[in-house]
This record gives sequence, structure tokens and C-alpha cells, in this order.
Amino acid sequence: MCRYEIREVSSADAERLLEIYSYYVLNTAISFEYDVPSLEEFTGRIERIKKNFPYLCILEDGKIVGYAYASAFHERAAYKHCAELSIYLDKNSHGNGYGRALYEELENRLKKIGILNAYACIASTKKEDEYLTNNSEHFHSHLGFRKCGEFTRCGLKFDRWYDMIWMEKFLG
Repeated sequence: MCRYEIREVSSADAERLLEIYSYYVLNTAISFEYDVPSLEEFTGRIERIKKNFPYLCILEDGKIVGYAYASAFHERAAYKHCAELSIYLDKNSHGNGYGRALYEELENRLKKIGILNAYACIASTKKEDEYLTNNSEHFHSHLGFRKCGEFTRCGLKFDRWYDMIWMEKFLG
């Protein structure tokens, strides 16, 4: 495995993170977005999230190869100990343990700020195709998440209907 470093994301990283994310928007049903956000919009998303939650990137030999962040699960105060997690790796950086490393660091930081429940909203399919496999569900299961909800045929992308599942993990 290559040497890696995990650190907080800065606004200067937005272009590289958007490059990673744009692949998923344009070529997969992992993201239900149809259009790649502008750099300005994406930078704004990063800055809004960083006000309250960790937003991390992982670097291999100095180059960002993935990122993960937590965001509000819901706005109401009763949910203040919950967070939704998201992760994206460069399409050529899967299978190196970077996802696990990012999530472990993210979970450690979330525990320190009082987050007890982590959730993941994941595109899912009954029949895998060129746009979506169920690898994300398997990844999360491997890290201790369990499926807690399913919405059938709720996302339309590439003229195909996809499901969405919610997975949860108790951190504390």
C-alpha cells in the first residue's frame, strides 16, 4: 500500500474534490445529481459543511485521492448527535484501504464532537448495471453499518429507476 496522509479539506482543494465527484455525477448512479455543480457551488458546499462537521481528504504521495465528510442528518435539535456520512474516492484509487482509513478518522473526529449515530444514504439496485453496483452497501456493511431503511425506485437517472437505502452505525 502506498503512503497516505489524511487531513482537513481547505477551499483550495475544491477543484480536485470536484474532479473526483464529477466522475460519479456523469458516469454513475451513485450520485443522483444530473449535472456537475460549478466550482463556486461546490466550494460553497464545502465551506457550509466545515462550519459544523469534519471534511477530510486522503492524499497518496501528496495527491488527493479521496474525501469523506459528515453533514447534518436533520436540522432539528433532537438530531444534534447524528450525522450523515459521504465518501468519494478517485475512480482509480479503490481497493487500497483509503475508504476505511477515511471513515475511521472521520468516525474518531465525530465522536469527539458528540456525534453518536452515523448514517449513510446509498443508491442501491436489485440488478447491478454499468451505472450502479451495490459495492457501497457492501463497503458500509464491512465497516459495521447495518441497513435500516429502503426506498424503492425513488431515483431516476440514465432513464433507469434506482432504489435508495439508509444504513446506520452507532458510534457511541
